[in-house]
Amino acid sequence: MNKNPSTVHDVAIVGFGPVGQLLSLLLGRAGHDVIALERWPHPYDLPRAVHFDHEIGRIFQAAGIAEQVRQVTDPVPDHYEWRNADGEALVRIDWSGIGPSGWPTANFFSQPQLEAVLAEAAADQPTVTVRRGREVTGLQLGEDHVRLTTSGAEGDELVHARYVIGADGANSFVRSGMATSVTDLGFFYDWLIVDTQPHEQAEWSPMNWQLCDPERPTTIVSGGPGRRRWEFLRLPHESTEELNTLDTAWKLLEPWGRTPDNTTIERHTVYTFQARWVDRWREGRLILAGDAAHQMPPFAGQGMCSGMRDAINLAWKLGLVLDGRADATLLDTYTSERAEHVQHAIGTSMALGEVICVLDHDAAMARDRRMIAAGADPQHALPPTPPPVLGDGVLQRAPDGSRARNVGHLTPQYEVTHQGRTALLDDLTGGGFTILTDGKGPLDALNTADRDFLAGIGATVVPLYADSAPPDCYLDAPDGYLPHMRAHGHVAALVRPDFYLFGASADAPALHELVAQLREQLQDPADTIDRMPSPKPLAASAER
Repeated sequence: MNKNPSTVHDVAIVGFGPVGQLLSLLLGRAGHDVIALERWPHPYDLPRAVHFDHEIGRIFQAAGIAEQVRQVTDPVPDHYEWRNADGEALVRIDWSGIGPSGWPTANFFSQPQLEAVLAEAAADQPTVTVRRGREVTGLQLGEDHVRLTTSGAEGDELVHARYVIGADGANSFVRSGMATSVTDLGFFYDWLIVDTQPHEQAEWSPMNWQLCDPERPTTIVSGGPGRRRWEFLRLPHESTEELNTLDTAWKLLEPWGRTPDNTTIERHTVYTFQARWVDRWREGRLILAGDAAHQMPPFAGQGMCSGMRDAINLAWKLGLVLDGRADATLLDTYTSERAEHVQHAIGTSMALGEVICVLDHDAAMARDRRMIAAGADPQHALPPTPPPVLGDGVLQRAPDGSRARNVGHLTPQYEVTHQGRTALLDDLTGGGFTILTDGKGPLDALNTADRDFLAGIGATVVPLYADSAPPDCYLDAPDGYLPHMRAHGHVAALVRPDFYLFGASADAPALHELVAQLREQLQDPADTIDRMPSPKPLAASAER
């Protein structure tokens, strides 16, 4: 048994895949006592997820592992292209260049390498304990904590934690202890995934593409540096068993010039793509994240990405609750915000899959004619989808109580200059809550209580100037924040730690009201600033 079963950790994370690793890292960096429990004794050493987008790159930056991640990823230099059986382009999606978050638009990786980076960084945190080979077999809810029973080679042990996060996959044990329902859209396709290591160093052009051939829809993408992935749709006359063999994998790779002489197959397996989500992600002290809360087809490359968004959304909210700076009801907004956002990702993935997975030749010909006539432009060739925006939650309110316009959208990250150093914004501020202002003038509207509150939640104020900036302020990039703010008539914008817009103000007095709204939404109305720990001084820059 545990030598000290009375120890109560701040957080127990069940599952130490990428989502559990990122949560451990983010919470550990914030100083919280975290124990991560993983049932398998050793890391899984074969590929699974292969893609993350610019937003997830910014999350890695916030977790302090930007350079380590860059070393194990391949940024996409060109388009993601779909072609028909005749080789004609059906759609070209531009994945080249730097995205709005200051990172490459699309990045490919080998999951074991990425997990090694995350796991090492999490384990290096002095407040994080990682226990591999410990399977959670029981949980009991207490008044102020959860008691977990774990089993492993050393026998049974008890773990106590104020909160338990289930990042333990689609068959989540933590979820089984919650009275929550699942919405399943009934979207099922079986695909054979074949991960390979080509022996030669070749330039693949395009780097990532989709063959929309009714004879066998096929995906060909990077698997990270030095790797390639093929995905083959299971046809109606095939069984999963006959598809998932090494002989079948080589047979399907042969038309692509891949043979045992020039390629090593790392893994082949059949995945059933699904589209579903859990309806409530939090029940008291139990919380779900990643595949434990949702699964989606991979056609938009957003499965792991969605789990990473879960992690940063939950980490900053849970951090405030653990620190006593926010009421626990704040955690309910985790479900309301993330569930709606992830449903967009699922809907987009399904819409793309329904275009790709066409097996009827006449339907495929009609699809091809329509998409070619649209000039392979994704704005016209693909089904329309709503913009990815957070559901209702910690967001600015209009006078009538409805959510204000444009809140809940991802904000960009540009380079700015501060005290002679030019870098991406988060590298200068250290992340967290950020208030961007058009010069220092709007800050005059903040009173002492506003400033104490902002300091208490670790906010950084960033007074921006377009030409020359005072020493304690920031010089904006020519096409950076100020042109966008001025075009929308805003003198200030309040950005959350997960980079989504809380709200904006049109004049200085409105900035005071904006901060007051955030304070009200984070705290119990019965709470007061006097109950909060002593705030640190509020500074224009707080490098961490």
